[in-house]
Amino acid sequence: MIRTENLTKKFDEHLAVDRLTLDIAHGEVFGFLGPNGAGKTTTVRMLTALIAPTAGSATVMGYKVGEDNQNIRRNVGILTETPGMYDRLSAWRNLTIYASLYEVENIDAQVEKYLRMLGLWERRDDTAGSFSKGMRQKLAIARSLLHEPQVLFLDEPTAGLDPEAAKLVRDFIAELKSEGRTIFICTHNLDEADRLCDRVAVFKQKLRVLDTPAQLRRQVYGRQVVFHLGETADSYMSQIETLPFIKAAQAVDNKLLISVENPETENPEIIRQLVGAGANIQFVGELRRTLEDVYLQLVND
Repeated sequence: MIRTENLTKKFDEHLAVDRLTLDIAHGEVFGFLGPNGAGKTTTVRMLTALIAPTAGSATVMGYKVGEDNQNIRRNVGILTETPGMYDRLSAWRNLTIYASLYEVENIDAQVEKYLRMLGLWERRDDTAGSFSKGMRQKLAIARSLLHEPQVLFLDEPTAGLDPEAAKLVRDFIAELKSEGRTIFICTHNLDEADRLCDRVAVFKQKLRVLDTPAQLRRQVYGRQVVFHLGETADSYMSQIETLPFIKAAQAVDNKLLISVENPETENPEIIRQLVGAGANIQFVGELRRTLEDVYLQLVND
């Protein structure tokens, strides 16, 4: 659905995007993560045919960037990081203008559909300039969907939203995914990316890593199991280190932190070893790393 090969963008002497190669499948929610200035927004602008690449190639829905720009713009939806609206016009009028530009057939029905879905129907006659930042964000999301695009680019979709509104948008994105739409999300909200995205890429001018959130956690940290004991854990390190499948082990007060490949099959042997050595095991749990932990480790590296 979205493919790039060595996609590159240079502004004078500044290299914003360096040889980016991606292949995003139909119906995938894809997270594009990176710090400010990493080139994420520049990438979205190239993929939506708003700016031309310096080198490389890209296709969106089979349309080639640089050759089929009009078809790309007609068939994708985009939420920019700072969406502009006609502040003196009502929410309803704003959306009807954009719907007519997209040549939407049943404009009134489409505008009503998305105003209701995003909780703005009761404010449809209020001017966009009177809206809070969160309400403007939801209005901009509605605008990006009026023509029912199959590919959607969202740049910080929940920025400025309160927790209730952010949950509404996340649920809305999940619903769009269930309809088979392809969604490309740039976000700093790593918990959001973890919950929504099938795969994520960590990007900083170059593509650093790309995988599912679960696989990234395993690649960076492996799987760590914490054994809580009724006594100091140091005395059991020698027994644990004899097991061939242990990747790493550390004693911290009354806890053993053990890195293994497959806890489901290897934990029972660890427990037998500890009990045989006289350990009083209180409980066992797996240490869960967040996507934020992974992201910070990768960006710092």
